[in-house]
Amino acid sequence: MENRILEFDVSSATVELAAQAVGCEPARIAKSLSFLVDGHAVLVVAAGDAKVDNGRFKAQFHTKAKMLTPDQVVELVGHAVGGVCPFAVNDGVGVYLDESLRRFAAVYPACGSSNSAIELTLDELQNLSGGEWVDVCKAWRDGE
Repeated sequence: MENRILEFDVSSATVELAAQAVGCEPARIAKSLSFLVDGHAVLVVAAGDAKVDNGRFKAQFHTKAKMLTPDQVVELVGHAVGGVCPFAVNDGVGVYLDESLRRFAAVYPACGSSNSAIELTLDELQNLSGGEWVDVCKAWRDGE
């Protein structure tokens, strides 16, 4: 997959910046959100326009959604904030792919730096990340 990585001369550290760099709508950016669950790092990969729903998160993970600090992300996940990707992470990091991504044939997660991304189909994303599908986000469905 190395030959498919997109590297930019500008930052792609936020959903908006990544969408501008890639040239796509912000919703197609697959953002990796880092949480602490039972003492372990968990990544929820969601569409750029989705927000974590606290009730759904608690129902899925049996704990309140508590985001990692930037230092914890580096230590526990293995990537710095702005470049967190759902693959090539530290051992023991749980990866979960949110249903908000299923609207798209392909999405753009970061590739470990604040100026990179890769276009992946949902099957590729699941295979590379080993992620499990969950439904923990809101604000992306009509009427939410």
